[in-house]
Amino acid sequence: MLIRIVKMTFLPDKTDAFLTRFHKIKHKIIDFEGCEYLEIYQDKNNECIFFTYSHWQSEKDLNAYRNSDFFKEVWAKTKTMFCRKPEAWSVDKIVSLKKPE
Repeated sequence: MLIRIVKMTFLPDKTDAFLTRFHKIKHKIIDFEGCEYLEIYQDKNNECIFFTYSHWQSEKDLNAYRNSDFFKEVWAKTKTMFCRKPEAWSVDKIVSLKKPE
């Protein structure tokens, strides 16, 4: 499994447009082959900063998504809303803990 974290900083007047668009396409992302988990976070201190957090079965699956026509179209529209260059990391999970219920 591969975990992908992407940090995006938007122009202040574009955050609502980004969230609206994300909610319209989120099911297409999670339905993409190899995507097993998808979350989005908003920074508590800067409402213009968002993080996507996704789990992929393999790097091959993530790359297939990133090379898809769907992603290219989404990214082309999304990147026009940025005020900073996005940052992305592909990471491996080392430890995961959860308190028992």
